[in-house]
Amino acid sequence: MGSVFGRYFKVTTFGESHGAAVGVIVDGAPAGLELDRRSIQHELDRRRPGVSQYVTPRREPDEVEILSGVANGKTLGTPIALVVRNKDVRSGDYEAIRELFRPGHADYTYFKKYGVPPQPGGGRSSGRETVGRVAAGAVAKVFLKTFGIEARAYTVAIGEVPARRVDAEFAETNPLRFADPERFQEAAHAVDSARLDGDSIGGVIEVTVQGVPAGLGDPVFHKLDALLGGAMLSIGSVKGVEFGAGFRLAAMRGSDANDPISPEGFLSNNAGGVLGGISNGEPIVMRLAIKPTSSIAKPQSTIDLAGEARTIQVKGRHDPCLCPRVCPVAEAMAALVLADALLEQRAATGSNP
Repeated sequence: MGSVFGRYFKVTTFGESHGAAVGVIVDGAPAGLELDRRSIQHELDRRRPGVSQYVTPRREPDEVEILSGVANGKTLGTPIALVVRNKDVRSGDYEAIRELFRPGHADYTYFKKYGVPPQPGGGRSSGRETVGRVAAGAVAKVFLKTFGIEARAYTVAIGEVPARRVDAEFAETNPLRFADPERFQEAAHAVDSARLDGDSIGGVIEVTVQGVPAGLGDPVFHKLDALLGGAMLSIGSVKGVEFGAGFRLAAMRGSDANDPISPEGFLSNNAGGVLGGISNGEPIVMRLAIKPTSSIAKPQSTIDLAGEARTIQVKGRHDPCLCPRVCPVAEAMAALVLADALLEQRAATGSNP
């Protein structure tokens, strides 16, 4: 099922939404990194469900256990096994629709590929799988910190409410991770309106990575932006990715789109920190289009396992807007790609960039 990610900093996630546990194996983390349970738990708490009216009310403590690869607060250079037990499983919520395909979900495509009927909570295709990504990303962030690299993500639009300015610090203080203090209430109203209507709403999150040195990535198939874009699109709710000025570049002339260079560095960052597939030393800037949550209470048309037309109304506990909980996942994926790129650079040249 493609559950392994990375070439040098390699992670393998495991577990299903309503199984016993979810987790990850991290292979390739250098020895000697200062890592304890608290640093991993902090990241997991940022994506944890049940913390506000704007996310699923599923009550999971998401307490991480470190099973291997760490001793006395430092990594050993051996595989790091991290596990989180599922505590608040209510598979009965799905009993009435166990033979129906939920629109917008992977139920139908998984059935066509594997012959597996819809699993409670989506099984492996559930957003709960991202627990392992965030745990692994916490390890990658510790490694990146030694290079002065930091990834941050925040919400810059919900529905038709865009942020007019970005305050990343404010984003971490509100339950939507919305970056504009002046428009937060409007964004919150949009989510509440969808939630009370038995519906959901999408949005846009921005990911910025500061401190990335020039020279990471390869110029052909392993372009850094291609790897980052693929990593972001591997997150279930992400349906679009742009770098820097992104799609606005299509309406520009080259004289406006190019980033002039001075002895002090680049004078703009329309490229989003990557040129020719290689980092240029500017901040990496990405924006992700997040689709509305597929599980909604409104009646929808679908079919059952026999191919017969049915009507489905999904019950259970679901996020009215995915943006706030995707933010830490996107940070984790960016950290994993960059940790991998740093180790690849070290392997290729014998030194750090």
